[in-house]
Parts: sequence; C-alpha cells; structure tokens
Amino acid sequence: MKVAKKVALIGASGFIGSRLLGELSARGHAVTAIVRHPEKVASLPGVTAVKGDVFDKDGLATLLAGHDAAISAVHFTASDPELLLAAVKQSGVKRYLVVGGAGSLEVAPGVRLFDTPEFPAIYLDEARKGGAFLDLLKREPALDWTFLSPSAVIQPGERTGRFRLGGDRLLVDPQGGSTISAEDYAVALVDELEKPAHGRRRFTVGY
Repeated sequence: MKVAKKVALIGASGFIGSRLLGELSARGHAVTAIVRHPEKVASLPGVTAVKGDVFDKDGLATLLAGHDAAISAVHFTASDPELLLAAVKQSGVKRYLVVGGAGSLEVAPGVRLFDTPEFPAIYLDEARKGGAFLDLLKREPALDWTFLSPSAVIQPGERTGRFRLGGDRLLVDPQGGSTISAEDYAVALVDELEKPAHGRRRFTVGY
C-alpha cells in the first residue's frame, strides 16, 4: 500500500508546477504549495497554498520544515540555486527533487544540448544556469537529491503514463524527435518521489 507523503512544492502555480500539483493531489499526497501569489493556486484535495519567497532563505526553510520531500519547480534564472539548496538543508528535509532542463543533457560524448549551434539563444541563459545547478547538486555531500530533465520539447499535452526513462543522454525517438508532455513529465517525477530509483543523480524522460 502506498503511503501518502507530505510534500512541499516550490513554484506550484507555474507551467510544470501546476501539473505536478495536480498529479500529487490526484495520488493522495498532502501538498504545501509555496508560491508568490497563493490565490493563483488551484483548489485541489490535500493542497494548502502558502506565500513564500525563493530569495528568503530562512523563511523558505521554515515553510519546508516537517515535510517528507521538497520539490522545486522554479526557473533557474528566477531563483538562486545556492540559496535554495541552503534553505532545503536548513529545513531538515531529507529528499529534494528538482525540475530540471534539457539543455545540459548530452547529445554526444562531452557535448551538451546547449553547446550545439541549433540551441535557441532565447533559452541559453536558463539552460546554462540549470546545468550549473546540477553541477552544484553533484558536489553536495549528503542530501538525497534527484534532478529530472525533460526531453528537448516539453509542452501541454496528454497524461499517458507511457514513456521512456534515461540518464544523462537526450532521449530521441525513431523519427528524430525529442518530446514529452508536461503531464507525463509530472507522472515521472511523482513516480520517483513514491519509488525512488535515481537518488543523487539526474535522469530524463521522453517518448
């Protein structure tokens, strides 16, 4: 029997965060949705919306304390990874899951997606900061973290529950595409929360 968890979700009203919130609620978890504007959070079973600031380390640590796990679903360019990490550690939460980007995935040995000339310039800063956050996590000596990278294209779609998982290499389908719906991304991350299989490492999800 699955045990419901107390989960703190930072950035619960965003593109990915809102999908994670729905998936966590549907699976019976108790979620504290930490956002700048609590009124924007969907009213769902087991969800409590609270106001929080990702740049307030002590305040964030207080909100995170007492949860089984914390998930951050905030843009890397709109947060400070070192401060986020410090808040998680200060809170005493043992499990930390990060909504990552695809840019730091490898497309060839030693070549990351954001190193390729085709990578859109508009996403480059966010992608590089996501890669830097992953490097920061890899140097973390004790925290049980997981970083989930999507495929190259993540967009609203269907919750199918059918997808592939990978490691540090970009997943590409037989037609050369690399996609995942935001809904199935949420399924994969909540699966990892419930049945940890990628402790202290990055994994990826795609069709």
